[in-house]
Amino acid sequence: MTRRPSRLVRVLSPALAAGTLVCTASCSDDGGTDGSRVRGVTASQVAGERQTPSPTATLSTDGARTALITEADIEDDWTQVKESEAENWHDSLLIGTVDVSDFLTDKAQASDCRRLLGSLFDDDLLGRPSGASELRGFQQGDSRLLYQVASYDRTDPQDSLNWMGTLPEKCDQFTVTDGGEKRTVQVIEISLPEVGDARQGLRVTVQGSAGGDDVTLTLDVAAVRVGDDAITVTAGGLDGDENDSAQQAVRQGTQRLKDVLAGKSPAPSPN
Repeated sequence: MTRRPSRLVRVLSPALAAGTLVCTASCSDDGGTDGSRVRGVTASQVAGERQTPSPTATLSTDGARTALITEADIEDDWTQVKESEAENWHDSLLIGTVDVSDFLTDKAQASDCRRLLGSLFDDDLLGRPSGASELRGFQQGDSRLLYQVASYDRTDPQDSLNWMGTLPEKCDQFTVTDGGEKRTVQVIEISLPEVGDARQGLRVTVQGSAGGDDVTLTLDVAAVRVGDDAITVTAGGLDGDENDSAQQAVRQGTQRLKDVLAGKSPAPSPN
């Protein structure tokens, strides 16, 4: 899809003109944002031992598009945006140089934190899809939700899920500098609904300034594997987390993907 943080960041609205929100997507559990582990299968639990994937058909482009969630799936006041707009959502608060001095015991961990910020900016948290890939974006006030469905049939999404599971320890708190401006980044693990073959959730907060004002960007990030395919959700903004909507996206989206792979038509979205 895109593009590394060195490229010009496009400002999407007056509310974002100071380089604030331009989302990528998120997730959490109905109240579990305290970093507790999932009471199901998390990436960390299957690290080093690949789960047997669910039997699935090959995900086609049409299938990936059908598996995308709709406004009804996430309720509230979300409005779907044009695909071209969602493809260009990037958050300038994620741009910067990671301060290696924050990593006294293992400076190699700084590269993982750089990779995290870069993948959030580029919308490729699980790496570049090797097969079909579709996305859909939604906006609600100054919050954004980006939902992606993709096939990784020639790579291994579990490797990326395992990597995500290490980040709350490796990147629990670090500093990013951009143009002389320092920002504090924190990463914690969040629980997700027990869906799919494996899943991992993170909350990433970035505290800094924009337009002379102190701001905090909060992104809930979720990835769920179904066989060799996966969904990713990034949701949040400067107004705080979008926990409930992210949870809905994970639940409804995983089921839609499973239905498509089973040759079924996804159930109608809830009213």
